[in-house]
Amino acid sequence: MDCLFCKIAAGEIPSNKVYEDEQVLAFYDIAPAAPVHVLFIPKTHLAGVRDVTAENATVVAHIFAVIPQVAAQLGVTDYRIVSNNGADAGQTVQHLHFHLLAGRELGAMG
Repeated sequence: MDCLFCKIAAGEIPSNKVYEDEQVLAFYDIAPAAPVHVLFIPKTHLAGVRDVTAENATVVAHIFAVIPQVAAQLGVTDYRIVSNNGADAGQTVQHLHFHLLAGRELGAMG
């Protein structure tokens, strides 16, 4: 598979890791949209939110359990979590991921 995030999860491409366990990897975005911009990915390939099912949703629940831990480790209490699904929504890497954005006032979305 030629997936950038799968290669990062496998250690084939280096990343600036913030957190890692058996299921999840979190690393700094290489093109940050905020002073703190961390990506959370499942190590198992899912193309996007559209691929989340009852059978594999536990990894998403685990990511959402890890996010507040990482946010606290980074010293942020206010943050935004974003996941784009599909090209028209701005998804540029076809691997499920969640952006943690913080470090400044983010304002309204829209």
